[in-house]
Amino acid sequence: MAQNVYVGHAGTDAPVNRGWLLGHFMPDGDIRRSSDVEIKWGVHPRGDQRARWVTGETRTAMIVLVSGRFRIDLPGRSVLLERQGDYVVFDGVDHSWYAEEESVILGVRWPSVPGYAVPEDTGSAAVAPDPGR
Repeated sequence: MAQNVYVGHAGTDAPVNRGWLLGHFMPDGDIRRSSDVEIKWGVHPRGDQRARWVTGETRTAMIVLVSGRFRIDLPGRSVLLERQGDYVVFDGVDHSWYAEEESVILGVRWPSVPGYAVPEDTGSAAVAPDPGR
């Protein structure tokens, strides 16, 4: 029965997989492996940002602010998450992000698609985000 339970700590486990705690990328047999959903614990210092826009996205995502002030840039608009619990859900939308303050976010994305072609990075880009994109 122990293989059906995993107890962890997001701050310890997340850095091993670029913040992701659950998804298709976990090892076979790991209870955290899922083809249905991915969950991320993102810790971002002030000024951290995505190096380039995610384009061609087809999945759905939900970003929940745990702490800080975090901006999600979408085509034609930006959404500012500034109160604990603020969140945004978007489906198949190009996007980028910027940490206006040191921030912790919880990201949920579905489905979890092996080999999905959208490149990920850890942020810290020198290029300013393009909120009008």
